[in-house]
Amino acid sequence: MWMLTNGKYKKILDVMPQGVFVFNEKLRVLCTNVAFRRAFSDEAKQKGTLAEVLACSQGVKCGEGAICSNCAFMRVMRAAIAERVEKEETMHTTVNRHGHTDRISVRIRVIPADERGKLFVGMTEGTYYTEIEREMLSAQQMQKRLLPAGKSMGGITYAYTYLPKFGVGGDLPEVYELNGQTYGVLSDVSGKGISAGMLSAFIKAAFDKDEVDLGMALSRLNAKFNELNQDECSYITVSAVRMDKEAGILRYAVAGHNAPILLKNAYGINEIESPAPPISNWMPDYAYQEHEMPFEHGDILVMLTDGVTECLNSAGEQFGIERVESVLMQSTCAEDFNAKIKSALQVYCGGEYTDDVTTVAFDL
Repeated sequence: MWMLTNGKYKKILDVMPQGVFVFNEKLRVLCTNVAFRRAFSDEAKQKGTLAEVLACSQGVKCGEGAICSNCAFMRVMRAAIAERVEKEETMHTTVNRHGHTDRISVRIRVIPADERGKLFVGMTEGTYYTEIEREMLSAQQMQKRLLPAGKSMGGITYAYTYLPKFGVGGDLPEVYELNGQTYGVLSDVSGKGISAGMLSAFIKAAFDKDEVDLGMALSRLNAKFNELNQDECSYITVSAVRMDKEAGILRYAVAGHNAPILLKNAYGINEIESPAPPISNWMPDYAYQEHEMPFEHGDILVMLTDGVTECLNSAGEQFGIERVESVLMQSTCAEDFNAKIKSALQVYCGGEYTDDVTTVAFDL
């Protein structure tokens, strides 16, 4: 007992990712480690009754209330004491931590620690992963704050669809104004999940929104990306536009973005493509170029990531650019297009997206 509860051994327990608690044959908890207390409550005590270390608020004496028969901790501890063998049970419960209420699933495993059956060690495997889930939620909330806030910029209305596959995505739409012109930037990083989300945050910080020329802005982004020393599997595709409403001029630059920019006008759909490599360390000194074309009142401009065109149905067939163009031809405005494309993708793949799905549409 001394070995498991003295200061030196407590320090060892505290570095373990699993929750650990030590108790005796009288159901008295002698110590808990940091992971255990962090997983279950901010108010949990290091030792005491089971109710005290779990911060149980049932208002009855621990182990004697009717509610205690439903306590997975109490059941597995009593079974281990009675039979003096290893016991385990899975618990589903709600806990309050760091001001959040979390629903967690934990496997409780209890092992006799001495031959006399007077000391037992319990482990709560799975509590470490609930902490990761909470951090994922925080990452999602942070990424939402990176998304465009409004529906109009520089006198041009816009709408966007953002559907990350894993909660935190690698797509990032951006809309801003500079010198009376409206700018739109849509990027897509390699990979998915948290690592992709970190790269999208890099784009938010590194893209020079004070640079008028989009080709120059992409060239500078490429130079900053190379300073990260990423491996060759990491890259970013970007499509960027600036809309001069008074002059009726659309200027654009593309870095490896395989889904084209689409412009719907009186003559149909114009696929705007500009072959150029993605932002990567493949061509660190590449100089991106800005191009221009006219637009007219009533045109709709659409940017999209390959998560739209490469969305798969149950037969393994891609949604394709032709279906996107069909949706655009039937759309009356930017908001109508985004509503229709989201509905079309939902029907096509049943909501099971294979990649992050993002579109941005502008009413010109």
